[in-house]
Amino acid sequence: MKSAGIHRMVIVTTTLVVLLLALVVGCLLLGSVNIDPGVVLGILLGNDSGNEAWNIIVLQSRLPMIVTAMLAGAALSVSGLLLQTTFNNPLAGPSILGVSTGAGLGVAIVMLAMGGTIGGVFGDSLGSYMATLVGALLGAGVVLVILITFASIVKSSTMLLIIGILISYLASSVISLLNSVATEQGLHSYVAWGFGNFSGVSLEQMPVFCSIILLSLAGALLMIKPLNALLLGTRYAQNLGVDTHRTRNLLLLITGVLTAVVTAFCGPIGFIGLVVPHIARLALNTSEHSRLLPVTMLAGAVVALMCSLLSVTSPHGIIPINAITPVIGVPIIIYIIINRRRINYFN
Repeated sequence: MKSAGIHRMVIVTTTLVVLLLALVVGCLLLGSVNIDPGVVLGILLGNDSGNEAWNIIVLQSRLPMIVTAMLAGAALSVSGLLLQTTFNNPLAGPSILGVSTGAGLGVAIVMLAMGGTIGGVFGDSLGSYMATLVGALLGAGVVLVILITFASIVKSSTMLLIIGILISYLASSVISLLNSVATEQGLHSYVAWGFGNFSGVSLEQMPVFCSIILLSLAGALLMIKPLNALLLGTRYAQNLGVDTHRTRNLLLLITGVLTAVVTAFCGPIGFIGLVVPHIARLALNTSEHSRLLPVTMLAGAVVALMCSLLSVTSPHGIIPINAITPVIGVPIIIYIIINRRRINYFN
């Protein structure tokens, strides 16, 4: 059984890597401006194409977009996986439990206070996009604290899911109130940000974005053993020597940072965090995190790149990411709900 699981892991990983490379090539070559593949390769190798616009498109638009999409997809997918394991609920996710909405509320407050002139998407100043990042972190943190508090009171994972949905509605209501009194510029900026976009992280902002996400993903990988212990239940995990309270808080901290950073820079991207962990589980037929976590990262990067490619290659102009993710996510979620009794996620 173990060798079969490893063989399946190799097949799934190889398939995802091939898809990832194909999507990277597609994102480099395809877009609103057609550039010859040889010219694109030359630009990547440091050669001057003789067309400054092409150099800018490849190096300052398409390449950062690819890196952003890969890291954002991996971050959201891992966030969903950590939440599903922490709360023992296959329908948990950053958007469902209100973490993304909380981060969005933090961004809305900062945008309103600064007149819509801020953000990783809308400003190049270090102070401006750091303000957005801090706002998103605080918003996500508040929601996570509320979830932790209710998790100690409400034992039902279904009830906790309902509480998360209610928190999300409440945060959305506050955002609507803020928008109703915002300036025209602030409202326009927030609406554009809310569509979701992997193209908003500039080369200057990339080091901050990449560093935080990579460090957080590394932290998630270090939690593999506690995650596997939590699959057995809280009491079994405690008998194995796992400090479940500390573990849960660390997992929620990692989730909050990953979700907040992606939300601040890319907007409130829906469905990826909820759906991708299920794709990884179904592909591997296991919930063992030493295999599931890396594959979830890869699958998240693939799904995000696919959405990004579909977004920029539409003949009708750029399509918002959040108009694409439900098309992929909803059928999978319906399948999960219908077949939930036949699928053992937490074994």
